Amino acid sequence: MTLTQIAGAVQPHPEYRSWRASLEMYRDLYSGGAQIKSKASNYLYRRHREPAEVYQERVARAFYENYIGSIIDWYASTLFRREPILTVEDTTRRSSKFYFEFFEDCDRNGTSITDFLRKRFIDALIFGKSFIALEFPKREKSLSSRLEEEELGFDRGYLTSIHPTDVVNWEHNSDGKLILMTIQLEGKKSTSFLDFEKTPSRYLVYTETEFFIVDEDPVDNGKIHIVESGFHSCASENRLPVFEIAMSDGLWLMNKAAHLQLEHFNKSNSLSWSLGMALYATPVIYSKRDWPSIFGESYYIHLDPEDKFGWTEPEGNVYRIAMENLARLQEEIYRTCYLMGQSRSWLSGSAQVSGNSKRADYQITQEVLRAYGDAVKDTLKRLLQTLIRVFRSGRGGQRVGSELLPLNHAAILNSTEKSRRA
Repeated sequence: MTLTQIAGAVQPHPEYRSWRASLEMYRDLYSGGAQIKSKASNYLYRRHREPAEVYQERVARAFYENYIGSIIDWYASTLFRREPILTVEDTTRRSSKFYFEFFEDCDRNGTSITDFLRKRFIDALIFGKSFIALEFPKREKSLSSRLEEEELGFDRGYLTSIHPTDVVNWEHNSDGKLILMTIQLEGKKSTSFLDFEKTPSRYLVYTETEFFIVDEDPVDNGKIHIVESGFHSCASENRLPVFEIAMSDGLWLMNKAAHLQLEHFNKSNSLSWSLGMALYATPVIYSKRDWPSIFGESYYIHLDPEDKFGWTEPEGNVYRIAMENLARLQEEIYRTCYLMGQSRSWLSGSAQVSGNSKRADYQITQEVLRAYGDAVKDTLKRLLQTLIRVFRSGRGGQRVGSELLPLNHAAILNSTEKSRRA
């Protein structure tokens, strides 16, 4: 790639710009807790002409009932309740040792392949996509044989995760094959053209055969500097070393339920605020003269005609309606995520349903789990098959230019689905 092509590759994709804010919101809605508490002002609606000090008090008292986070974790734990069964047809000592070490420590951080895939599956449910990169240790010198490569550990392929919000640009050919991907490694992420903060950024650009690590200097009119380049691990396959777990619109749970969860967040906080305020009765003074005294919680209401005194108290009808609406929103979140059987109203018995109807609801959940299992299984198969071919070719990342002795990696890996049953 030329510098001009690289400069174009590091520019954010239009789809990335349009989805960036939503993906950040999805991350907060999944995490909940202190993360959404610190950003409550981004999600708690301000009422028309609401005084700033009142709104800030509501923000300080905001709370979040995280249904969608629990739903996503339930799917991940249920799907990976049974670990994949991986069989290697090549039973030579060297091959068996390699695959066993890879399955037990696939990222060089002691993470098993099952735990690694579970985290990527959660990312896919939150962000719609999840990316896995196949890498090899960087080496500074040429090796004379495969044995030397194995002894030094340079044949140990490993996996790294690419966060979906870090993928700023991509390109597909006419056949739908991914031929370019740009990942932001460092720097400030922004979707606004009005953001003038001058923060240097570093990017990793993958093509079908090469990788480029580049720095973009915003102070120098966005000039591009290539820090490092070379052939990546899948250069011999003429494909990017990136594998994707993608969810269809129907299976992208966070996108389906995020706005329901956000509406529930606002209404539950509004109801809580109103109930809290109702606990502190407000004195009302009917008088045509000044009333210097202070009643109640350091404030009062001064009304005009005759001297009367009373207390305001809501009748409570709107509270009942709000509570019913909150229950419906909660049920809708579970229904949208194909978990009607776990909604509160369904379990409480208020909804009169037959045993056959309950079994049908569970059957829907099982079918969705099968679809998720197929998606993860297909990604794992593509990844392992590519890993095998790379080793059989003897040319992975950083290997071009040195002829290595062939190693018998004629292995075929078969993976069962993570879990066929809920």
